Amino acid sequence: MTSVFATLTTAVPLASISGSVIDAVGHHGVLAVFGLMALDALLPVGGELIMLYAGVIAAGAVAGAHPSLFGFHPHTGFETYLLLVLAGSVGYLLGALVGWAIGAWGGRPLLERHGRWFHLTPARLAQAQRWFDRFGSAAVFLGRLTPVARSFISIPAGAFERRLPSYAILTFLGNFIWCAAFAAVGWAASGSWDSIHHAFRYVDYVVVAAIVLLVGWLLIRARQRSGGRGDTKPVRSES
Repeated sequence: MTSVFATLTTAVPLASISGSVIDAVGHHGVLAVFGLMALDALLPVGGELIMLYAGVIAAGAVAGAHPSLFGFHPHTGFETYLLLVLAGSVGYLLGALVGWAIGAWGGRPLLERHGRWFHLTPARLAQAQRWFDRFGSAAVFLGRLTPVARSFISIPAGAFERRLPSYAILTFLGNFIWCAAFAAVGWAASGSWDSIHHAFRYVDYVVVAAIVLLVGWLLIRARQRSGGRGDTKPVRSES
């Protein structure tokens, strides 16, 4: 039990997950959007929140946030909006290409043996297979428009031998639409951002609770296994 409480105290700082994402985008602007969206192509790290906040910044609702890139400073909110949307789209494409390369290199055997490393459970892998079988190349475009699932397409696409040129084009187009839409919503809702940001705290609490429950379950499993081994006594043979 002491271990569980110790884990809880270390997990509490994770309650600022959305705050950390927002701070990164607010302080590092274009580069943060680029890097975080590249990661979102492989694992769901909150791409929706990233692009929502990018739209809030473009609307000029964040004091002191003036994104720039290699000396280029947008003069209007629309220029800032386009810059951040392109940063998210190109960053995501880079991450998606890395995912495709991993899948192409390891193939189906890699996913079957080590898919959990990439949060690709057998059920998700089977779902991805059905998705590609049903829609073909269009599965890439449609998948990039589907929340959460969009992060689990990159590696299977390489493993299922999707052609790289069409994969890259469809990934960029689908994700550009997705980034532009979420940034536009962020711009439109910039006047109510404080309320929206407050609502995201509940997501943080759910994440922390899930981590604590998972750690507690792992501790119980570990104690049960050690207890089972301790109860096992060697059998002495009688001669």
